[in-house]
Order: sequence, then C-alpha cells, then structure tokens
Amino acid sequence: MKILLLNQAFYPDVVSTAQHLSELAVALAERGHTVTVVTGRRAYDAPEQTFAAHEVWRGIQIHRVAATRLGKGAKWRRAVDFGSFVLASGWRLLTLPRHDVVVALTTPPLISFIGAWRARWWGAAFGYWVMDMNPDEAIAAGWLRRDSLMAKVLERMSRFSFRQANRIIALDRFMHDRIVAKGIAPEKILTLAPWSQDQDVHFDASGRERFREQHGLTGKYVVMYSGNHSPVHPLDTLLAAADRLQSDESIVFCFVGGGSEFKRVQASVASGQRPNVRCLPYQPLAQLAASLSAADAHVVVLGEAMLGLVHPCKIYNMLAVGAPVIYVGPQPSHVSEILAQLGAESPWCAAPHGAGDTLAEQIQQLRQRPAQRQGAAAVTATFAKAALLPRLVAALETMATPQPPRRE
Repeated sequence: MKILLLNQAFYPDVVSTAQHLSELAVALAERGHTVTVVTGRRAYDAPEQTFAAHEVWRGIQIHRVAATRLGKGAKWRRAVDFGSFVLASGWRLLTLPRHDVVVALTTPPLISFIGAWRARWWGAAFGYWVMDMNPDEAIAAGWLRRDSLMAKVLERMSRFSFRQANRIIALDRFMHDRIVAKGIAPEKILTLAPWSQDQDVHFDASGRERFREQHGLTGKYVVMYSGNHSPVHPLDTLLAAADRLQSDESIVFCFVGGGSEFKRVQASVASGQRPNVRCLPYQPLAQLAASLSAADAHVVVLGEAMLGLVHPCKIYNMLAVGAPVIYVGPQPSHVSEILAQLGAESPWCAAPHGAGDTLAEQIQQLRQRPAQRQGAAAVTATFAKAALLPRLVAALETMATPQPPRRE
C-alpha cells in the first residue's frame, strides 16, 4: 500500500510525536509499504534549527514544508505558526499522487482535518492517531471560550475528522470515552497507548553517574521532571514543593526539556528565587537512558481538566528505568491505574494539585524508600514497543477497503 503520514514533527526531531511517528514509518516501510511523510522543516522546540526540504530516510520519502517561526511566547504567535503549517502542508498534499491510506496525528491541532479531506478526495482510508484532543484541550485550558465562534468552527472540524476516520487510535480509556461522547461509534476506536522508547531507555548505571557529575548532581537526591513543559501539565504544585524544601540542600529539582512552562521555570531560577532547581535542555536520544537514570524520582503531572484530553506518556520511560514515581493530578486516571499495579519494589507517591506541603512531605518519605531499579517488568512489558507497535501496524493495514477516488 501507499501510505501517507502527516504531522508537524518527524525524524530527526526528538519530541515524542516525532519519535513515535518515525518508528511507525520505519515499521510500515519494513513491511513493504511505500511510505511518504509530510512534516515541518523546523525543529518543534528549536525553530531556529531547520531540516532538508526533501529527504529519503530508510526508504521513506520525507517532504518538509516551511512555516512561520514566531514562537510560543504568545497564543497568537503559536496560532499563526500552526496555521501557516496547516496551509503549507495542505498545499503540498495537492501536489502528491494518490495514496491508499492517510494517517494524521494532532500536531498542530486539527491537522487531521486536512488529512481527512485529502483522504476523502482520494477515496483513501483515513487513520486518526489522536495524541491529544482539540479544541477540547484549548477550552479546558481557558485559551478558548466554549461559546466562541472559533471554538464552534474548530469543533465541527474535529468531528469531521472523527467521522471520516476508518480507524481512530485513542491513547487510553479516558480518551476513548471522550471520543465516544462525541457520538463516534466505539467499534471505530482502538485504545492503544504509545510505547516506551525501550530500545533506548533502560537503567544505565554508568551513564547515571556521568550525567550527575556533568551537571553537578553528585551526592544529591534528584527529583526530575523530563519532557515537554506545557500549561496542560501545571507545575505550580511541584514548584511549591521545591520551595518548601529549599532548606534541604541535599534535594535538587531538575527540569529537563522545553516548552513555554520550561521558560517560566528557567526565569525563576535565573532570578535567584529557586537555588535548588536546575534546568537542562532536551537530551539527545542517545543520552536519554543516562539522563532518565540520573533521577532518584521522576515526576508526571496531569492537569485536572485534562483527563482524557492529553496522555501522560512519560510514565512509561520512568518505569523502564525503574525510578520511583511522583504523580500530581486527578484520580482515577491512566497514571493512577498504572501505579496501582506496581509492587513494593517500585515505590511511588501521589498528590492533588494545590497540595505543595503534602507533596514536599511525600518526597521526603519517598526518599527513604529507594527503588531496586530492576523496573516494574510486568507493567513495563505491557507498554513496550514490541507489544504495541505491531498492533498499530496491523490496525492500519486492516482498515476498511478504500472507495474509488472522487477525482484523480
């Protein structure tokens, strides 16, 4: 089959959606499919970095389109960047030959709408891999009024994508329920979590020590938040716990990654407000095991209103390195259900948003319960690439037979 993949981030970008889509593309190509990708030229979190406009990588045709680079400093800037990418990729799709299957992700929000229309025009099957849900997320975050004209237009676009899809990939049961609530038939939805980076992420004892020495963390108890720092994962409770533990010089809070909230944390550190906080950029995939292994406890945060709208995929890599987990967010949730499955060898703690004092106490208690670092093998295996990627490939290969194209 000829398969078209559509998302703003792809190889060699390092953000999560880029890594997962790249691995899907390779798996499809290895199965003998002709794979084409339309993606962005700029690195998602480093727009000053650009990639080649066209490239053949592991047999995959990559078409990268240009877009504005106003940045994430204001919502209107982000909207313009997203809009310019949607327009550029839509124009690029008009120049491509017909494909049998179109698969769209959700970066930027509602790029799926363009993919759904192109699939309909071609008479192709359409797969919708829902990494997050918009405009629902924007409304829940307060960025968009539910009764606004824009929200209503975006909701119609979103529902069109869901209705057109032959197969919808939801990341957890809470997201599945959100989609069904929109009137979408449950049989169209496959609930399948994104896999951990298990080929690259494992407990690395020597890498841990090198990373800690390199960044002045030797001898410290390191509480790490690693990944995208977004407003949908509010960090106020974690930062409040850090503030309450400033007097304990043996505890360091390490923020690794990027995003708009990362810059806010950086600013507070630069101003001298938080001497017990370190900020480090995204780490290369080759260094990810060392970076994650350097932590004595990892933090996963889910916004109270974001249940089922975004997926806390960082939990899988935490389990892969066998680190204790600190969870801040609603219960029940996908994270709380995973934590409930862990045995005594995998310590964890959880606190609701706003409970900074409680979280600080729990971190001190967690420090007295060191992990055995062999990882939660049974739980980790459930979310391994070997278990999940073949299921996704099979789901895309067995989608409903496409109808004849409307126009060549």
